[in-house]
Amino acid sequence: MSRTSRLPSSFLRAAACAGIAALTLTACGSGSGSGSASTGSGEVKVGLITKTDTNPFFVKMKEGAEKTAKAEGVKLMTAAGKFDGDNAGQVTAIENMVAAGVKGILITPSDSKAIVPAIEKAKAKGVLVIALDTPTEPESAVDALFATDNLKAGELIGEYAKAAMKGKTAKIAALDLAPGVSVGIQRHNGFLKGFGVTDKDVACAQDTGGDQSKGQTAMENCLQKEPGINVVYTINEPAALGAYTALKAKGREKDVLIVSVDGGCTGTKAVKDGKIAATSQQYPLKMAAEGVKAVVTYAKDGKKASGYTDTGVTLITDKAQDGVASKDTAYGLDNCWG
Repeated sequence: MSRTSRLPSSFLRAAACAGIAALTLTACGSGSGSGSASTGSGEVKVGLITKTDTNPFFVKMKEGAEKTAKAEGVKLMTAAGKFDGDNAGQVTAIENMVAAGVKGILITPSDSKAIVPAIEKAKAKGVLVIALDTPTEPESAVDALFATDNLKAGELIGEYAKAAMKGKTAKIAALDLAPGVSVGIQRHNGFLKGFGVTDKDVACAQDTGGDQSKGQTAMENCLQKEPGINVVYTINEPAALGAYTALKAKGREKDVLIVSVDGGCTGTKAVKDGKIAATSQQYPLKMAAEGVKAVVTYAKDGKKASGYTDTGVTLITDKAQDGVASKDTAYGLDNCWG
């Protein structure tokens, strides 16, 4: 999805600081720290490593981190992979940040398992490491996790879809992420739980990588396999919009229910326009903001954040269903990202 509004000045400063190379380690903002958190220059440094620096979700995450770092008077260092899945790039970013003297690192792992050794090395040097959005495997590899409850996000849209079908027999297509990715698995399983079905009840399942064009191809394949599909679960809103395009080409866009997860501005507008029936909205800015605050706390008094912090999820739809809590697209657009 692309950003549909003018980028905030805070992000433009971060982008200028980051430069063209996705993996260039940068430091933006200024401030001073005290106590055990101080570096040689007296500044407290916080690192943020995202999967990419182009996805609107991570743009909003960086915005939240920079705004909070400025408010807290600490220096934010940022890095990102060249592409989603660039574990080597994230490992290099961790090593560079540790060498630069960060007190804590916030990371959205591209590879939940492969990143663990680098995280363990950072922790061994006294760096607080917090995962944002995507848990590591095992989750205990980091000190703490600040993320959406992806199982709940899937469950909400599953409950909604079940209620919206009003007892009609469902023929379900699941447009998933990719094998072995925890976020995708949790959302998929949550949807099934919310709808009250199992994988045996899914008429067609296809991986999309969360990509719109691949979502369209996946939907075309599913319609060929099972023309009677009437419910479509998608891993995210780009995949949902791809599915909508395929359905519209077949004249089926009015009689197939599409539900999704993300809550980006483009996806929320698609809900308002009736292309997607409902989506579960998550909050990347809050993840990053809370993560920076946790590092600042650690820098000030040595108290480490621990365990899982749920940063919230809200079902967004303009066609509310009895028994399923939701908010309308006006709320969704006020709180969307991208």
